[in-house]
Amino acid sequence: MTAIGGLGHTLPFFIPNFHVALTIAIIVVVFELLAIAWIRNHYMDTPFLSAAFQVVVGGVLVFLTGIFIGGAG
Repeated sequence: MTAIGGLGHTLPFFIPNFHVALTIAIIVVVFELLAIAWIRNHYMDTPFLSAAFQVVVGGVLVFLTGIFIGGAG
């Protein structure tokens, strides 16, 4: 699932138009985060809003880490 998720939000960048690719990638990431929150809610008995909050905070931390690592050097 990690590979499929990674491909889901990187494959749009084969589209020549960067802004279109970025928009599609953002939409895919939103659906991925919602799916993770739903899975946590459905199978792990985590309240949906709590699961969504945890997933969004995790996503933001990953995003900020990527910016930090990308800016290093």
